[in-house]
Amino acid sequence: MNEPLRVLVLCTGNRCRSQMAHGWIKHHGGPDVDVFSAGTKPHGVHPLSVRVMEEAGVDISHHTSDHVDQYLDDDFDIVVTVCDSAKETCPVFPGARRTIHHAFDDPDDKTGTMSDEELLPTFRRVRDEIRGWAESFVQQELAARTT
Repeated sequence: MNEPLRVLVLCTGNRCRSQMAHGWIKHHGGPDVDVFSAGTKPHGVHPLSVRVMEEAGVDISHHTSDHVDQYLDDDFDIVVTVCDSAKETCPVFPGARRTIHHAFDDPDDKTGTMSDEELLPTFRRVRDEIRGWAESFVQQELAARTT
């Protein structure tokens, strides 16, 4: 039996996109995937990320918002950046076999002027976009390990 695929998902705040990607990759990969997420400037898991993932049947309420430096000495099969800023500021992971980038819109309100109800449609759209990407990603990566 192969060791689980080790994946690290990065974005700037480790608040929304990386948390949702973390949840979806684990959901689709199950025991065949060990997944972690971190940020270059972590800001805590966004409550709406937890809420919209729960709506889709994935519990990320136990996730923490970690700093990328915590994982620098770890080995990963794949490091995934999910925002352009993290791609630009991401440190080199010498223990990573591969680094890939797939950017998603940031659903968070940087101005602080929008209500949760106004933000929900964007959080749901981004959640669903990440779901589709993560399902395909996991299927491809796990299939590649068996060939």
